[in-house]
Amino acid sequence: MKRVVIPLAPGFEEIEAITVIDILRRAGVEVVTAGTDETPIPGRCGIRVVPDCSLDQVRAEDFDMVVLPGGMGGTEHLKKDGRVLSLVRGMQRDDKYTSAICAAPAVLSAVGIIDGRRITSHPTVKASLTEAIYVEERVVVDGRLVTSRAPGTAMEFAYTLVELLVGKEKVHEVNEGVMAKI
Repeated sequence: MKRVVIPLAPGFEEIEAITVIDILRRAGVEVVTAGTDETPIPGRCGIRVVPDCSLDQVRAEDFDMVVLPGGMGGTEHLKKDGRVLSLVRGMQRDDKYTSAICAAPAVLSAVGIIDGRRITSHPTVKASLTEAIYVEERVVVDGRLVTSRAPGTAMEFAYTLVELLVGKEKVHEVNEGVMAKI
């Protein structure tokens, strides 16, 4: 079974995190939410989510993918958290999938892994991603690096991650019940 870790920090964008968690779990992927604390983590709209574990318990070698949800507040917390930066570096070192949506590609920039790579993001962080090849597509896959633009692209982003991890057939199987426009 494929395993994905999703770090949650105060101010995370709820639509981006919960949509990805839901769709991946429907596809049979084990998703672990890892909080900056073990207490409920407040999202940007005040929805509190209880993480499965603390970031202290997460190791890159235990996962196939990391997904960084956006939200400017959450992104700023993730960029400052050494555990998150170490996790992202470990995923890259081990040639595993690293993905980020909305403002979260700024975390990838902070780690230094977007140089010369095709990425996208929310327009508000575009200016800080100058080392990348910036494209304004809804979801961008560059090898094992996956980025997306905003809450409105969360479903497409989630289905792209499902396809990469468990195949296109699983995307269609999950979507029979969800009925998203894909």
